[in-house]
Amino acid sequence: MDGTFNTATPAAVLTAALSDDEIVRRVTGGEPALFEILMRRHNRRVYRAARAVVRDEAEVEDIMQQAYMNAFVHLHQFEERAQFSTWLVRIVLNEAFARRRRRQVLTAGAMDPADAGDRGLHALSATQADPEHQAYASELRRILEHAVDALPDSYKVVFVLRDIEGMTTSEAGECLGLGEEAVKTRLHRARGMIRRSVTAEIGGAESHAFPFHAPRCDRIVAAVLRRIDRIPDVPLSRGVVSQRSTRNVVGVNFRGGS
Repeated sequence: MDGTFNTATPAAVLTAALSDDEIVRRVTGGEPALFEILMRRHNRRVYRAARAVVRDEAEVEDIMQQAYMNAFVHLHQFEERAQFSTWLVRIVLNEAFARRRRRQVLTAGAMDPADAGDRGLHALSATQADPEHQAYASELRRILEHAVDALPDSYKVVFVLRDIEGMTTSEAGECLGLGEEAVKTRLHRARGMIRRSVTAEIGGAESHAFPFHAPRCDRIVAAVLRRIDRIPDVPLSRGVVSQRSTRNVVGVNFRGGS
Protein backbone atom coordinates (compact mmCIF):
# COMPACT_ATOMS: atom_id res chain seq x y z
CA MET A 1 0.00 0.00 0.00
CA ASP A 2 1.39 3.37 -0.96
CA GLY A 3 -0.33 5.63 1.55
CA THR A 4 -0.48 5.50 5.34
CA PHE A 5 -3.76 5.17 7.19
CA ASN A 6 -4.72 6.42 10.59
CA THR A 7 -5.91 3.12 12.04
CA ALA A 8 -8.65 4.92 13.99
CA THR A 9 -10.55 5.84 10.81
CA PRO A 10 -13.27 3.70 9.18
CA ALA A 11 -11.24 3.90 5.97
CA ALA A 12 -8.48 1.90 7.65
CA VAL A 13 -10.87 -0.98 8.24
CA LEU A 14 -12.14 -0.98 4.66
CA THR A 15 -8.92 -0.54 2.74
CA ALA A 16 -7.65 -4.11 3.02
CA ALA A 17 -10.96 -5.59 1.88
CA LEU A 18 -11.96 -3.41 -1.06
CA SER A 19 -10.37 -3.32 -4.51
CA ASP A 20 -9.94 -0.04 -6.34
CA ASP A 21 -12.76 -0.91 -8.71
CA GLU A 22 -15.10 -1.73 -5.83
CA ILE A 23 -14.33 1.58 -4.16
CA VAL A 24 -14.90 3.48 -7.40
CA ARG A 25 -18.28 1.78 -7.80
CA ARG A 26 -19.27 2.68 -4.24
CA VAL A 27 -18.11 6.29 -4.57
CA THR A 28 -20.02 6.75 -7.81
CA GLY A 29 -22.95 4.97 -6.17
CA GLY A 30 -23.28 7.64 -3.51
CA GLU A 31 -20.50 7.07 -0.93
CA PRO A 32 -18.04 9.90 -1.72
CA ALA A 33 -16.29 9.58 1.66
CA LEU A 34 -14.67 6.37 0.43
CA PHE A 35 -12.60 8.42 -2.03
CA GLU A 36 -10.23 8.92 0.90
CA ILE A 37 -9.21 5.27 0.60
CA LEU A 38 -8.16 5.76 -3.01
CA MET A 39 -6.11 8.85 -2.15
CA ARG A 40 -4.27 7.20 0.72
CA ARG A 41 -3.72 4.01 -1.26
CA HIS A 42 -2.15 5.82 -4.22
CA ASN A 43 -0.58 8.92 -2.62
CA ARG A 44 3.01 7.77 -2.97
CA ARG A 45 2.61 6.79 -6.63
CA VAL A 46 0.83 10.07 -7.40
CA TYR A 47 3.58 12.02 -5.63
CA ARG A 48 6.37 10.26 -7.47
CA ALA A 49 4.69 10.78 -10.84
CA ALA A 50 4.29 14.52 -10.19
CA ARG A 51 7.81 14.77 -8.73
CA ALA A 52 9.24 13.24 -11.90
CA VAL A 53 8.00 16.29 -13.82
CA VAL A 54 8.19 19.14 -11.28
CA ARG A 55 10.91 19.62 -8.67
CA ASP A 56 9.29 22.26 -6.50
CA GLU A 57 7.73 20.43 -3.54
CA ALA A 58 4.99 23.01 -2.92
CA GLU A 59 3.93 22.84 -6.55
CA VAL A 60 3.98 19.04 -6.43
CA GLU A 61 1.41 19.14 -3.62
CA ASP A 62 -0.74 21.58 -5.61
CA ILE A 63 -0.57 19.24 -8.60
CA MET A 64 -1.57 16.28 -6.45
CA GLN A 65 -4.57 18.08 -5.02
CA GLN A 66 -5.78 19.28 -8.42
CA ALA A 67 -5.26 15.85 -9.96
CA TYR A 68 -7.33 14.25 -7.22
CA MET A 69 -10.06 16.83 -7.77
CA ASN A 70 -9.98 16.13 -11.51
CA ALA A 71 -10.25 12.40 -10.82
CA PHE A 72 -13.09 12.81 -8.33
CA VAL A 73 -15.19 15.06 -10.56
CA HIS A 74 -14.73 12.70 -13.52
CA LEU A 75 -14.87 9.45 -11.57
CA HIS A 76 -18.19 8.51 -13.16
CA GLN A 77 -16.35 8.44 -16.52
CA PHE A 78 -13.84 5.82 -15.38
CA GLU A 79 -14.29 2.53 -17.17
CA GLU A 80 -12.63 -0.62 -15.91
CA ARG A 81 -10.73 -1.37 -19.09
CA ALA A 82 -7.63 -0.07 -17.34
CA GLN A 83 -6.42 -0.16 -13.74
CA PHE A 84 -7.59 2.76 -11.66
CA SER A 85 -3.98 3.53 -10.69
CA THR A 86 -3.00 3.86 -14.35
CA TRP A 87 -5.96 6.13 -15.07
CA LEU A 88 -5.02 8.26 -12.05
CA VAL A 89 -1.33 8.55 -12.99
CA ARG A 90 -2.31 9.73 -16.49
CA ILE A 91 -4.36 12.53 -14.90
CA VAL A 92 -1.46 13.44 -12.58
CA LEU A 93 1.09 13.53 -15.39
CA ASN A 94 -1.20 15.63 -17.58
CA GLU A 95 -1.68 18.13 -14.75
CA ALA A 96 2.06 18.23 -14.01
CA PHE A 97 3.08 18.77 -17.64
CA ALA A 98 0.39 21.45 -18.08
CA ARG A 99 1.61 23.29 -14.98
CA ARG A 100 5.19 23.15 -16.16
CA ARG A 101 4.28 24.44 -19.62
CA ARG A 102 2.40 27.38 -18.14
CA ARG A 103 5.27 28.17 -15.80
CA GLN A 104 7.76 28.09 -18.67
CA VAL A 105 5.61 30.49 -20.68
CA LEU A 106 5.33 32.88 -17.74
CA THR A 107 9.03 32.83 -16.91
CA ALA A 108 10.48 32.68 -20.43
CA GLY A 109 10.83 36.44 -20.74
CA ALA A 110 11.59 37.12 -17.11
CA MET A 111 14.96 35.38 -16.81
CA ASP A 112 18.28 36.92 -17.73
CA PRO A 113 19.91 34.66 -20.35
CA ALA A 114 23.10 34.83 -18.33
CA ASP A 115 21.32 33.02 -15.52
CA ALA A 116 20.00 30.19 -17.68
CA GLY A 117 22.91 27.89 -16.92
CA ASP A 118 22.28 28.18 -13.20
CA ARG A 119 18.67 27.04 -13.24
CA GLY A 120 19.37 23.36 -12.66
CA LEU A 121 21.77 24.00 -9.78
CA HIS A 122 19.38 26.48 -8.18
CA ALA A 123 16.45 24.09 -8.40
CA LEU A 124 18.50 21.26 -6.94
CA SER A 125 19.68 23.43 -4.05
CA ALA A 126 16.14 24.55 -3.35
CA THR A 127 14.98 20.95 -3.25
CA GLN A 128 17.75 19.95 -0.86
CA ALA A 129 16.76 22.77 1.49
CA ASP A 130 13.32 21.19 1.95
CA PRO A 131 13.07 19.76 5.51
CA GLU A 132 11.60 16.49 4.32
CA HIS A 133 14.52 15.96 1.94
CA GLN A 134 16.99 16.76 4.74
CA ALA A 135 15.40 13.92 6.70
CA TYR A 136 16.13 11.25 4.11
CA ALA A 137 17.73 8.32 5.82
CA SER A 138 20.67 7.50 3.57
CA GLU A 139 23.29 9.00 1.31
CA LEU A 140 22.54 6.39 -1.34
CA ARG A 141 18.98 7.62 -1.60
CA ARG A 142 20.20 11.17 -2.17
CA ILE A 143 22.66 9.99 -4.80
CA LEU A 144 19.88 8.24 -6.67
CA GLU A 145 17.59 11.26 -6.52
CA HIS A 146 20.33 13.53 -7.86
CA ALA A 147 21.03 11.10 -10.68
CA VAL A 148 17.35 10.84 -11.59
CA ASP A 149 16.89 14.61 -11.51
CA ALA A 150 19.74 14.97 -13.99
CA LEU A 151 17.98 12.82 -16.59
CA PRO A 152 16.21 14.49 -19.54
CA ASP A 153 12.50 14.73 -18.81
CA SER A 154 11.33 12.13 -21.33
CA TYR A 155 13.68 9.55 -19.83
CA LYS A 156 13.19 10.61 -16.22
CA VAL A 157 9.44 10.00 -16.18
CA VAL A 158 9.90 6.53 -17.69
CA PHE A 159 12.64 5.69 -15.18
CA VAL A 160 10.53 6.83 -12.21
CA LEU A 161 7.44 4.92 -13.30
CA ARG A 162 9.32 1.71 -14.16
CA ASP A 163 12.34 1.41 -11.87
CA ILE A 164 11.31 3.49 -8.86
CA GLU A 165 7.54 3.03 -8.79
CA GLY A 166 7.64 -0.50 -10.19
CA MET A 167 5.07 -0.19 -12.97
CA THR A 168 5.15 -2.71 -15.77
CA THR A 169 6.23 -1.65 -19.25
CA SER A 170 2.64 -1.75 -20.49
CA GLU A 171 1.36 0.28 -17.52
CA ALA A 172 4.02 2.96 -18.00
CA GLY A 173 3.30 3.07 -21.72
CA GLU A 174 -0.41 3.50 -21.08
CA CYS A 175 0.24 6.35 -18.64
CA LEU A 176 2.49 8.16 -21.12
CA GLY A 177 0.72 7.29 -24.36
CA LEU A 178 3.74 5.32 -25.60
CA GLY A 179 4.18 1.88 -27.09
CA GLU A 180 6.03 -0.76 -25.11
CA GLU A 181 9.08 -0.62 -27.37
CA ALA A 182 9.37 3.14 -26.87
CA VAL A 183 9.17 2.66 -23.11
CA LYS A 184 11.86 -0.02 -23.21
CA THR A 185 14.12 2.15 -25.35
CA ARG A 186 13.78 5.17 -23.09
CA LEU A 187 14.29 3.07 -19.98
CA HIS A 188 17.43 1.52 -21.43
CA ARG A 189 18.82 4.95 -22.28
CA ALA A 190 17.85 6.35 -18.87
CA ARG A 191 19.69 3.57 -17.11
CA GLY A 192 22.71 4.18 -19.30
CA MET A 193 22.74 7.88 -18.40
CA ILE A 194 23.00 7.07 -14.70
CA ARG A 195 26.65 6.46 -14.07
CA ARG A 196 27.64 2.79 -13.65
CA SER A 197 29.35 3.49 -10.34
CA VAL A 198 26.23 5.19 -8.96
CA THR A 199 23.85 2.42 -9.99
CA ALA A 200 26.22 -0.17 -8.52
CA GLU A 201 26.20 1.68 -5.17
CA ILE A 202 22.45 2.15 -5.12
CA GLY A 203 21.63 -1.55 -5.01
CA GLY A 204 18.06 -2.03 -3.85
CA ALA A 205 17.45 1.53 -2.73
CA GLU A 206 15.36 2.49 -5.77
CA SER A 207 12.05 1.68 -4.13
CA HIS A 208 12.84 3.99 -1.20
CA ALA A 209 13.66 7.10 -3.25
CA PHE A 210 11.29 10.09 -3.13
CA PRO A 211 9.49 8.84 0.00
CA PHE A 212 6.01 10.07 0.81
CA HIS A 213 5.75 10.50 4.58
CA ALA A 214 2.55 10.07 6.64
CA PRO A 215 2.18 13.77 7.64
CA ARG A 216 2.21 14.80 3.98
CA CYS A 217 -0.26 12.03 3.15
CA ASP A 218 -2.63 13.35 5.82
CA ARG A 219 -2.19 16.94 4.61
CA ILE A 220 -2.99 16.13 0.98
CA VAL A 221 -6.01 13.99 1.87
CA ALA A 222 -7.44 16.62 4.24
CA ALA A 223 -7.01 19.40 1.67
CA VAL A 224 -8.74 17.43 -1.09
CA LEU A 225 -11.60 16.40 1.18
CA ARG A 226 -12.18 20.05 2.11
CA ARG A 227 -12.35 20.95 -1.58
CA ILE A 228 -14.73 18.08 -2.28
CA ASP A 229 -17.03 19.31 0.51
CA ARG A 230 -17.38 22.61 -1.33
CA ILE A 231 -18.73 21.00 -4.51
CA PRO A 232 -21.90 19.21 -3.37
CA ASP A 233 -23.47 19.13 -6.82
CA VAL A 234 -20.82 16.89 -8.40
CA PRO A 235 -22.62 14.13 -10.34
CA LEU A 236 -21.34 10.79 -9.10
CA SER A 237 -23.64 8.39 -10.95
CA ARG A 238 -22.19 6.61 -13.94
CA GLY A 239 -23.33 7.97 -17.27
CA VAL A 240 -24.32 11.39 -15.96
CA VAL A 241 -22.56 14.25 -17.72
CA SER A 242 -20.91 16.63 -15.28
CA GLN A 243 -22.18 20.18 -15.36
CA ARG A 244 -19.09 21.29 -13.45
CA SER A 245 -15.68 21.74 -15.02
CA THR A 246 -12.47 21.77 -13.01
CA ARG A 247 -9.65 24.19 -13.68
CA ASN A 248 -6.47 23.06 -15.37
CA VAL A 249 -8.02 19.96 -16.96
CA VAL A 250 -6.08 19.99 -20.20
CA GLY A 251 -6.41 17.25 -22.78
CA VAL A 252 -7.16 14.36 -20.43
CA ASN A 253 -9.01 11.31 -21.66
CA PHE A 254 -10.79 10.53 -18.40
CA ARG A 255 -12.17 7.22 -19.57
CA GLY A 256 -10.34 4.06 -18.65
CA GLY A 257 -8.24 2.33 -21.28
CA SER A 258 -6.07 3.79 -24.00
